[in-house]
Amino acid sequence: MNSKTHLAAKSTANQAMLDNSTITQDNKVLLSAQGISCHKQDRVLFEDISLTVSSGQLIHLLGPNGAGKTSLIRILVGLSSPDSGTVTLSNSTSEPYPLIYLGHKLGLNKHLSSVENLQFWANMHGVVTTTDELYLLLARFNLVGLEDVPSGELSAGQQRRVSLARTQLLPANIWVLDEPYTSLDIQGVTFIQELIDDFVESGGAVLMTSHQPLQSRLPVTDITLEYRL
Repeated sequence: MNSKTHLAAKSTANQAMLDNSTITQDNKVLLSAQGISCHKQDRVLFEDISLTVSSGQLIHLLGPNGAGKTSLIRILVGLSSPDSGTVTLSNSTSEPYPLIYLGHKLGLNKHLSSVENLQFWANMHGVVTTTDELYLLLARFNLVGLEDVPSGELSAGQQRRVSLARTQLLPANIWVLDEPYTSLDIQGVTFIQELIDDFVESGGAVLMTSHQPLQSRLPVTDITLEYRL
């Protein structure tokens, strides 16, 4: 079941509100945005967008290249500032890190192995883990035998798996994933989708972009950004 919202760009003052019809009163609002707008040089990407991200919600952000999907995500996670509006992250979240953001770029050091990249990321966030635990984690992501290979020598799909394995290291309430299926084969896409569904069923929330339909067993809220001239 999908709930669809089109953030259309057909008027100069687009006012858009996310339809949260799939969310029940038991779900907690984890992130909210009110009236956010983004301008790039002389072009308005989007205007007056308001939305909420709640526990148990899977949001699929859609739109053509250049519509502003990554710009919207960067604003929601605090990496960019909107030209107007506000973004609020719930201060009642139970996890030390309210969200994990994995962008389209992998964020891996090509000279470090998969284990070393994950260990560095864990250390940077104060997560205590062992080499054995990282080997087991990489095995779950179908990277057995590649744990000590420099990441730059892995295929694009294998590098993507290493990047996505970081979701399992840091307890968080929200995963924000920009094109997580890039370079993955069919089996890889299926595995990551199951991982996402399990996280959402456990009470987490996922906001993600993808140019392909989600094969989720859960209700999906589709948000479509339209390209503005």
